[in-house]
Amino acid sequence: MSGTSSVGGRGVYEAGDQRNYKDSEINDAERYKEGKENSHKANDSKDERSIANKLAREEKRQNEPEAEAQEVTESKKDPTLPAKNHGNEPSKGAKIDAELQNEEEEYLKKKGKA
Repeated sequence: MSGTSSVGGRGVYEAGDQRNYKDSEINDAERYKEGKENSHKANDSKDERSIANKLAREEKRQNEPEAEAQEVTESKKDPTLPAKNHGNEPSKGAKIDAELQNEEEEYLKKKGKA
């Protein structure tokens, strides 16, 4: 049947790369090394990892410290700094937070000295 087609040559319809390999030709141990690193996304609902693998990953993640973004660490030091770094005027709330933070620092310094 494939020989009567006028669409393409015979090579298109023959097995080519579609072969059934014998079990002796397949090395199952090597299959686990296939794939790319970080190819599994933790929140991917279509990821076919087992529940045990997902639980093991979550246990590892609990022990790892979470890296904070640079803006988060800056905002803890000075609430107006992230806006200033982006060339914007700090919001009213950020200004109030900075004022409160300064007042608390002064109060703690006075309390520590007394």
